[in-house]
Amino acid sequence: MPIKFLAEDDRPREKFLHKGKNSLSDSELLAIIMGCGSKEESALELGRKILASVDNNWHQLSLLSIKDLMKFKGIGEAKAISIATALEIGRRRAGQEIPEKSTIGNSNDAYVLLKNQLSDLRTEEFWAIFLNNSNKVIHISRLTQGGISQSIVDVRILFKKALDHFSTGIIIAHNHPSGSLKASREDINITQKIKEAGKTLNIQLLDHIIITQDSYFSFSDTGLL
Repeated sequence: MPIKFLAEDDRPREKFLHKGKNSLSDSELLAIIMGCGSKEESALELGRKILASVDNNWHQLSLLSIKDLMKFKGIGEAKAISIATALEIGRRRAGQEIPEKSTIGNSNDAYVLLKNQLSDLRTEEFWAIFLNNSNKVIHISRLTQGGISQSIVDVRILFKKALDHFSTGIIIAHNHPSGSLKASREDINITQKIKEAGKTLNIQLLDHIIITQDSYFSFSDTGLL
């Protein structure tokens, strides 16, 4: 049956089959994720409405909670979870595309390595990049998950991981869900604590990166390290 004769909810799926995934618009992709619309509008129309509310930006859509999504008429808990799940899969896939043996040459390299993991979170997380003598990435690890305002890292766990991976350099990073790029007094204190502990073990703290939704702050670049 030609696509034009199908119910609108079925058209994106048929288009996917006959023309390929690259032929689909963002609203058509979202319609497939949702599966169906409501009595008042099709999945395609509902998808357009949802995307329009976030300026057609997938990143902004990923910041919406399940409750936020359920505010749209026709979106129940199951559909909201399906949308959030698809976006989380996309985030994880993007993170896995990073080469295992990336070389960190500057703060932006570290930011690019971790932005997919940290930029769109609603609570703070503390991560570390472990490097060898050539500044090649040996291992990347999330160390803690915290609340909205802070995530405390155990320095002993940080350096145990560094020793386990025979790392000679560390870059630490955490996110600020508030969007602020200003380093707090706690951020500065933990940075100095880690720096001093590293001297004893001959493991250098190379940088501390604060990541927000669309930017970052580097302790090294600003002379705070």
